[in-house]
Amino acid sequence: MKRIPYGTQDINKDDLQAVMEVMQSLWLTQGPAIKRFEEAVADYCGAKYAVAVNSATSALHIACLAAGLGPGDILWTSPNTFVASANCGLYCGAEVDFVDIDPKTYNMSLSALEEKLTKAEKIGRLPKVVIPVHFAGQSCPMEEIRRLADQYNFTVIEDAAHAIGGSYKGKKVGACEFSEMAIFSFHPVKIITTGEGGMVLTNREDLYEKLMRLRTHGIARDERFMVKPQDGPWHYQQIELGFNYRITDIQAALGYSQLQRIDEFIRRRHELAARYDQLLKGLPVTLPWQDPETYSAYHLYVLRLHLDELTKTRRQIFEELRAINIIVNVHYIPVHTQPYYERLGFKAGDFPEAEQYYRETLTIPLYYRLTDEDQEYVVEVLRNIIK
Repeated sequence: MKRIPYGTQDINKDDLQAVMEVMQSLWLTQGPAIKRFEEAVADYCGAKYAVAVNSATSALHIACLAAGLGPGDILWTSPNTFVASANCGLYCGAEVDFVDIDPKTYNMSLSALEEKLTKAEKIGRLPKVVIPVHFAGQSCPMEEIRRLADQYNFTVIEDAAHAIGGSYKGKKVGACEFSEMAIFSFHPVKIITTGEGGMVLTNREDLYEKLMRLRTHGIARDERFMVKPQDGPWHYQQIELGFNYRITDIQAALGYSQLQRIDEFIRRRHELAARYDQLLKGLPVTLPWQDPETYSAYHLYVLRLHLDELTKTRRQIFEELRAINIIVNVHYIPVHTQPYYERLGFKAGDFPEAEQYYRETLTIPLYYRLTDEDQEYVVEVLRNIIK
């Protein structure tokens, strides 16, 4: 029985050749392929600087540290995300809280954010960092979030793990027009892949220099940042506590090759999403809504099941689809309901929109190589199961 995943990478001969060339070179890591990849992504997105790392989780971590997040500070993010969007704050010793989601986009709700900021200001509990998550590839309302950031003095880090190749108000996600930093993921199910990998983009030179040090143990080789005289041209100094979050040249070569096809990947995802919109008409589901000010990267295609109109539960539908190798998924279990976060004091009912969305959501297959025939099969099977 053919397996149809919810998402997967597409590797072609050019990708294999790019990796092979690096494998046969002098540089497997800390070499020129990394800088080339960083510059290509920054140029594509319209940002000044990019720092490639070994995962989007690492990217979130060093972005928070570069923003000065630490003990006594507070980070806010969306509950409808993978746990890394919140964990990065805890890694820094900060407190974490959440802002409920918009029922149409499933992104952070602008009205909920504004209301929460008003209340937080009154009790002296404003966040130092806010991480809006561009869920499924659709940008959050970044211009309005920037307005609030300026009013309430917090740093904005875009979690754009789903969204490379997407746009907001005509500019690429990652341009950092309305944020201090943006992060991408290059996991195999994302738009382009390096295997594992991530990246931070910024337009600020000070943040770029800090991110570069944090990626490599907090080490400086530029005498501008050294605190003692150099012993010689070999000299380096660890000036802060950093990490080994480096990406390899092998991964960067794959990423650079993949980037050459990113617009093709996005175009096909939009074709498939538009076909789903037509094929799924008449079924008791809510289709993804697209804000006209955004152009989604369409990392995911998520449905909301009208459970009150169905005779089966979401679990039954999920299991029946998976039983015949249609590998649907659920994105996401609200972070605040995870046992670890419950031990921090969060509980069910804290963010009702995210919780209601979670009860109803189902992610169906969407990836570059999904054929029209396989897509029609997915819909036919889903139709038969839920009717």
